Amino acid sequence: MHIYGPSRVHGAQSIGAPHTSRLSQPQAPSQPGAIQDELQISDAGQLVDQVRQLPEIRQDRVDQVRAAIAEGTYETDEKLEVAVGRLLDEIG
Repeated sequence: MHIYGPSRVHGAQSIGAPHTSRLSQPQAPSQPGAIQDELQISDAGQLVDQVRQLPEIRQDRVDQVRAAIAEGTYETDEKLEVAVGRLLDEIG
């Protein structure tokens, strides 16, 4: 298809944008840096994870210790010596 000027003085013109920019060198598409995934865990999420890693409570043992404390038979000299010995081993 050819388009002629209003008075037909001009020769045939091609269909195209009248104002196109011409680059001396075509630009290569820019390569983005390597894409990296990132995960951020909130403080509350970290706390939940720590709680899940705690060992399960042995309710039967807790009940035994509470009963022994209530009866006054839980704290003995032997248990105190074992506890102090373990503490000193852990510290030293």
